[in-house]
Amino acid sequence: MSTTEREVNELIRSGENLTVEFKSDAKSLPDRELVAAVVALANTEGGDLFLGIEDEGTVTGLHANHRNLSGLPALIANKTIPSLAVRVESVELEGLPVARIHVPKSRQLVSTSDGLLQRRRLRLDGTPEAVPFYPHEFVQRQSSIGVTDPSALPVENLAVEDLDPIQRIRIRNAIKKYGGDQSLTPLADDELDGALGLTVNINGTRRPTVAGLLLLGNEMQLRQHLPSHEVAFQVLRGTDVLVNEFYRKPLLETFEEVEVLFRARVEEEEIQVGLFRVPIPNFDRRAFREAFVNALVHRDYSALGAVYVKLDDDGLSISNPGGFVEGVNLDNLLVADPRSRNPLLADIIKRIGLAERTGRGIDRIFEGLLRYGRTAPDYSMSSAHTVSVRMSAADADVEFLRMIVQREEQTGAPMPIDSLIILSRLRNERRLRTADLAGSVQKPETLVRGTLEKLVEAGMVEAHGTGKGRTYTLSAKVYQGAGQKAAYVRQAGFDAIQQEQMVLNFIDTHGRIKRADVMELCHLDRNQAYRLLARMKAAKQIKQIGEQKGAVYERA
Repeated sequence: MSTTEREVNELIRSGENLTVEFKSDAKSLPDRELVAAVVALANTEGGDLFLGIEDEGTVTGLHANHRNLSGLPALIANKTIPSLAVRVESVELEGLPVARIHVPKSRQLVSTSDGLLQRRRLRLDGTPEAVPFYPHEFVQRQSSIGVTDPSALPVENLAVEDLDPIQRIRIRNAIKKYGGDQSLTPLADDELDGALGLTVNINGTRRPTVAGLLLLGNEMQLRQHLPSHEVAFQVLRGTDVLVNEFYRKPLLETFEEVEVLFRARVEEEEIQVGLFRVPIPNFDRRAFREAFVNALVHRDYSALGAVYVKLDDDGLSISNPGGFVEGVNLDNLLVADPRSRNPLLADIIKRIGLAERTGRGIDRIFEGLLRYGRTAPDYSMSSAHTVSVRMSAADADVEFLRMIVQREEQTGAPMPIDSLIILSRLRNERRLRTADLAGSVQKPETLVRGTLEKLVEAGMVEAHGTGKGRTYTLSAKVYQGAGQKAAYVRQAGFDAIQQEQMVLNFIDTHGRIKRADVMELCHLDRNQAYRLLARMKAAKQIKQIGEQKGAVYERA
């Protein structure tokens, strides 16, 4: 079976999803239905359309009318606006011909030549369906792929004079408070509006942009012109709702009021590290600020729904309408280039100083949990329609924090986020390989290996073994500082002489030993156990009986 056939069989076994569509051709699928299915894929994430397969995955093959596939790309190009270029290949499955149509994700909206505009979505049961693509969804689609900036659009039926001047004072105060762009503070009001992009000139009249409305509009104007803007702050204890506040106020005012409610629930204790007192909050304020600002700035303002801030028994969660923007997902969250669904609004918030100006606020969110020995922020509840982050309220690991602070005092610099992720995983999972850590750091193994070696040089991590079998644990110094000397011995394993003696003792007790027994006994992987047994055979300490999987070892 060829690689293509194996790949296709795997796709068919997995069933239809957002990027895979099956179409029966037993009765010759009409061109209109075929083109409509292609358009729906192109207007979503692209993918593969298999012609000649029933909805449940049964292969029925192509109708005689479609056996000649050479004309399909031209047919689809002629019946889509703008013309869509697809790639078609023939695949034989169960002795029957099937057409695999590769549909690219379109960077612009595509319709059939009859004017049918569709997209794909998942039903509640997880199966896909094609649905109409409505006009109010166009801006959402275009902003998600970076074609349009919704926050820069003018609000043409509002004049600048209608806006709330108190909000400009709030902007100026925020620039001073958060260390924003100080060159903005001496500007006159109209100059400030223009410099930040809060207003644009339309036919000689200054009109607010959507970003300007969000920052300068009053509550009534926001309800009328941007009804999707809403923020909720909730505090839950079990099933009891202690706080349930909703806001439709301008962004800075909303942020300040929610932050006051949040700060009232931050509790701190302190530890002594050297000459300094180090606070340990139940929630890191900077991490909260970055996560909350991200939700306000990157939300989809064309979709109804509130930004939710929830505090409950398990921790803090922040969610916003609109999934990750194009090119960002759970697997590259830490390394993807900074981008926003609302670029102008994001730039304004950065210049005010409310958000991380490097665009790496996500690092600050991770740092705000990992440095205290808590688990990394959890984005797993995010979907195509929502971004959700959860921050644990678990007790801090005081000794882990002490180790981090001491290292930062030595270097005079904050602990890099990659190092924090690695140390956190080793703390929780004890012994890992470079490949195990690369996924968490979201970087190639070569870069992760470099970070690991720096941690080894710093005495925070120890390496065991060589080559692909090389593993890493926290160092003896770290375990000793935490009062866990025995834990270090268990995780670090034993030296070669100890391992050999353990194997001989096992043989003396049980008569013989298998490689699997050696792996379990000495905490070694398959290759390390093989090398240990080979050394002992060469030294004539043991002899091998049998070959390959049936091999056992006895005293020589």
